[in-house]
Amino acid sequence: MQNLVTVFGGSGFVGASAVRHLAKAGWRIRVAVRNPNLAYAMRLAGDVGQIDIVQSNVRNEASLRRALTGASAAVNLVGVLREAGRQGFEAVHAIGARHIAVAARAEGVTRMVQMSALGADAQSPSSYARSKAQGEAAVREVYPDAVVLRPSIVFGAEDAFFNRFAAMAQISPVLPLIGGGHTRFQPVFVGDVGQAVARAVTLPQAAGQTYELGGPAILTFRQLMELLLAQIDKRRFLAPVPWPVAGLLGAAGDLVGALVEPPVTADQVKLLKTDNVVSGACPGLADLGISATTLEAVLPSYLYRYRKGGQYADQEDRELAAI
Repeated sequence: MQNLVTVFGGSGFVGASAVRHLAKAGWRIRVAVRNPNLAYAMRLAGDVGQIDIVQSNVRNEASLRRALTGASAAVNLVGVLREAGRQGFEAVHAIGARHIAVAARAEGVTRMVQMSALGADAQSPSSYARSKAQGEAAVREVYPDAVVLRPSIVFGAEDAFFNRFAAMAQISPVLPLIGGGHTRFQPVFVGDVGQAVARAVTLPQAAGQTYELGGPAILTFRQLMELLLAQIDKRRFLAPVPWPVAGLLGAAGDLVGALVEPPVTADQVKLLKTDNVVSGACPGLADLGISATTLEAVLPSYLYRYRKGGQYADQEDRELAAI
């Protein structure tokens, strides 16, 4: 096996994919999470003894140092999509990233990989986008040769995008199109992002680079919803929501966010006003030797569960047609 890599947030959606690809590449992996009891299944992603689970918190320097002891590389995948209590954007994405980088440097870690996001911008009206940019800057202050990865929205079996709207379509006759549904996205497969993490840790030429990770297709929000509905074989009215109304919905989402998962927050509305596509100014998946996976190749493998009849929907249709 190669050297040891510590993956912070390694039990999450992207983290699980990254750990699998790092394991395939022969690394020993230490998955650092806040609640190890919830991450026990991660050990099954590699050979016996290849993956270890440890407790760590970005607010606790001692726990970070313990998680990084003996590691030659560190990957920071810790992130939140909305603020809740102490899990604020700045606390997690900026201050937390700095704490990890400082602890990694103190432990002699030589390669640092920071997960950011497309749209990271210190001048953005979105707190999420600003905090991601602050996290990049904080890590680069400690590791000028850190590798930064900026994915567009990430799709896969456990994603928070297609699954959310597919579940909404199960109970609602209407799906909202924030701002009219004109915002463009470049969805990237979680397996490709996980592979990008593994390559970022390994490839010498990746040092100091910022990679923008996008899939092979650029689609508007409306087009994504149309694709989703086609996959789950449902007809729903796509209702354009003007920006002022979307702002009110976001504010309402902030109010109920402590009790339930809101459909949208005020900060997400701000984020949706900007396209989420690669700029072309930075290297991407191809520069890491990765061929981008299409939406059409993956969506049927997990959205089938939202169709009437589930995975047997096509068979059921054929049987009915034969009657």
